[in-house]
Amino acid sequence: MTELPIASVNETRWLDEEQQRIWRAFLGGMTVLTDRLDRDLRTEHGLSMSEYEILVRLSEAPDRSIRMADLAAALSHSRSRITHTISRLERDGIVQRVQCDTDGRGVTAVLTDKGFDLLATAAHTHVRGVRDYLIDRASPEDLTALGRVMSAVQEAIGGRRF
Repeated sequence: MTELPIASVNETRWLDEEQQRIWRAFLGGMTVLTDRLDRDLRTEHGLSMSEYEILVRLSEAPDRSIRMADLAAALSHSRSRITHTISRLERDGIVQRVQCDTDGRGVTAVLTDKGFDLLATAAHTHVRGVRDYLIDRASPEDLTALGRVMSAVQEAIGGRRF
């Protein structure tokens, strides 16, 4: 992990006008994009973006299961946030929690067949939104640059690459 230097107040490198414009466009764009994707999933499937992402991760994992601690780390969420979200999904029969077979203290989240079926339908809504709201609004070169920049940000801050 690369450590970011901490500048003193006297050494702050302020954003110039163009950088500030880009930064604000990024913040505004991310806010409206995630809000719209979340609203679409909630309206059509009763799922939040966070819940949808959990289902995606579980669906891609071997046996559709991931240890809760690993799931929290992969999503950059706190363990308590994951526990709360999984509890709701479990009440609805979408996810099941089981004791980890290799470690008696660990708990594993498992995507149920009902959850997988819900994900299979919700995925169409999500991908349609991603395409309509982002992909189709950018050139291939812009998307490549966006991916490169966001990967560099994740790498520099120590987050996982998705």
